[in-house]
Amino acid sequence: MTNLRKTHPIMKIINHSFIDLPAPSNISAWWNFGSLLGICLIIQILTGLFLAMHYTSDTSTAFS
Repeated sequence: MTNLRKTHPIMKIINHSFIDLPAPSNISAWWNFGSLLGICLIIQILTGLFLAMHYTSDTSTAFS
């Protein structure tokens, strides 16, 4: 019996694009860690801009 991820049509697409991805050998765990840090930085910048645009210093309008 073959593996489900290699026979099922949807799982085959996921398998070819994520699991059995042909990547160079010089991409290591640090590459993954750096890309995750970059995504976290982008999310923090976007949420910071969103919060800064909606900031109100007056307490009567901030909590209404």
